[in-house]
Amino acid sequence: MASTQLTHQNFRPIAVYGVSSRQLGTTRPTSLPLPPKGFKSRHLCIKANQNSKWAVKLSLVDQSIPPKSTVDVERLVDFLYDDLPHLFDDQGIDRTAYDEQVVFRDPITKHDTIGGYLFNISMLKILFRPDFQLHWVKQTGPFEITTRWTMVMKFMLLPWKPELIFTGTSVMGINPETGKFCSHVDFWDSIENNDYFSLDGLWDVFKQLRIYKTPDLETPKYKILKRTANYEVRRYSPFIVVETNGDKLSGSTGFNDVAGYIFGKNSTMEKIPMTTPVFTQADDAELKKVSIQIVLPVEKDMNSLPDPSQETVSLRKVEGGIVAALKFSGKPTEDIICEKERELRSSLIRDGLRPRMGCLLARYNDPGRTWSFTMRNEVLIWLEEFSLD
Repeated sequence: MASTQLTHQNFRPIAVYGVSSRQLGTTRPTSLPLPPKGFKSRHLCIKANQNSKWAVKLSLVDQSIPPKSTVDVERLVDFLYDDLPHLFDDQGIDRTAYDEQVVFRDPITKHDTIGGYLFNISMLKILFRPDFQLHWVKQTGPFEITTRWTMVMKFMLLPWKPELIFTGTSVMGINPETGKFCSHVDFWDSIENNDYFSLDGLWDVFKQLRIYKTPDLETPKYKILKRTANYEVRRYSPFIVVETNGDKLSGSTGFNDVAGYIFGKNSTMEKIPMTTPVFTQADDAELKKVSIQIVLPVEKDMNSLPDPSQETVSLRKVEGGIVAALKFSGKPTEDIICEKERELRSSLIRDGLRPRMGCLLARYNDPGRTWSFTMRNEVLIWLEEFSLD
């Protein structure tokens, strides 16, 4: 399978005991104001800014002039870079960095103690075998650090072991008295309502439990950078394809020629292992100029591969890059593919991304041996650029 490792929906939750949450520059203060222990109430006001992102403003009542704090936030940023990659491995996170009363919230889960927080991590390890990947850690307030991540999980209790993918941000609140984390609030990229208990969040989990059959064959390596409600953004590593001309995105013209190359119709009669998916690629806006491709195993390189025996077949290195992917099941007819391409392109433009001309269709299954409702198909569009900031 692919190596799956994250709407810039940047939320700025409450900084504990806080001051107004704001994005800081590169210079971080080493001496930060500490609100007094005693305050009577706090008022939370949430509104959308001009960029349609959420801004959170926290104002406190009855504050006196605060003393100085000795919390080293920059050190905690470095700590999270080292500690969070161990979230689901045998080492685990360092619990001494958290208050005993730590508030954890995501759209479907909540805990209020470090014991409950660690129990939740343990249950996820058993049920889902998570693969957690940390993208960045930044200070986003005087007592607030935000992280961006991807988490890929397999639900082990279901026979088909569906893959659940979540990307988003976590806002870590710091207790200015102890210098420890006292809150952890998750925001998923794939839903709008990130409050607990969110029906959006529950539906997002449920719809990922559907059956997609992915053959146990090598695929091009990629990391998932972001998953929205409509598509995934992936970073593909370079790979090599054997290709020839096709007739249409849904067609199979030319498949026997490229398959013949890996079955031994090459200059050394070498047999090369089969991979998945089979790509058909259109480079023009009308999706008419089509090639059909089979990906070659990752250990192969252009210098060691045999030459094709047919003049119409060629080898090409795909340099990799950023791709948006829309997954769907069923038989991929030409009308359906074009509809999915328009849907994906429209979503990308709406989200401020810059899709390139053309698209690829990825077909993972043998149509003669796979029920149509379990087929895994994807429409992919290369992006000009993409940033997780």
